[in-house]
Amino acid sequence: MNTPWSEVPALVLPAIGQTALMVGLVMLIVVLAGIPLGIILHNTGPAGLFPRPRVHAVLSWIANLGRSLPFLVLMAAVIPLTKLLVGTTLGIQAAIVPMSLAGIPFFARLVENAIREVPAERIDIGHVSGGSTLQIIGRIQLSEALPGLLAGLTLNLIAMIEYSAIAGAIGAGGLGYLAVNYGYQRFDATIMAVCVILLIAAAQTIQFLGDHLVRRTSRALRHT
Repeated sequence: MNTPWSEVPALVLPAIGQTALMVGLVMLIVVLAGIPLGIILHNTGPAGLFPRPRVHAVLSWIANLGRSLPFLVLMAAVIPLTKLLVGTTLGIQAAIVPMSLAGIPFFARLVENAIREVPAERIDIGHVSGGSTLQIIGRIQLSEALPGLLAGLTLNLIAMIEYSAIAGAIGAGGLGYLAVNYGYQRFDATIMAVCVILLIAAAQTIQFLGDHLVRRTSRALRHT
């Protein structure tokens, strides 16, 4: 039985809020952890500011491990850790743990790739000018890599919306939970259609805004 359109907002609006909260908290964790990890990944590599082959190899292995498992498998695998950290395996709190574990290594690799694209001569100028390691990282690597960082952030944010829908399907709330429990299990075509449209609209809007910011920052860098 399809939900009457007059009742759709009462179901959908709280789900949108849950998805936004889930993704927002995860992205905060992902950015705070992923940027430093990406910086270290690049700079401990052969072309980095402080090459450490063993450290780079270990961090690369950890990052690859976090990216190698499908998200549904990762969620199941870290249930004991989730229970230990947040005391439950249901709800938004429980979803944050596997989503963060999936998002951090993914974003760290994107940060590493963005910094790797910074021209070597820019780094050389920083050295010649007497810049410290932290100054070169902040004023050259991150500044010059800003378009790539924004593109990576956009990609990661869309991925987290996808993961939130998967997490919602097993009890984390949000649009995924609504789509499965109403749209699929109750054969509610109205709710299913609304959830699908909202998820597509969110991804398309974020991609459009991200592309716009990337173009603006790229133009600004070309004129500096």
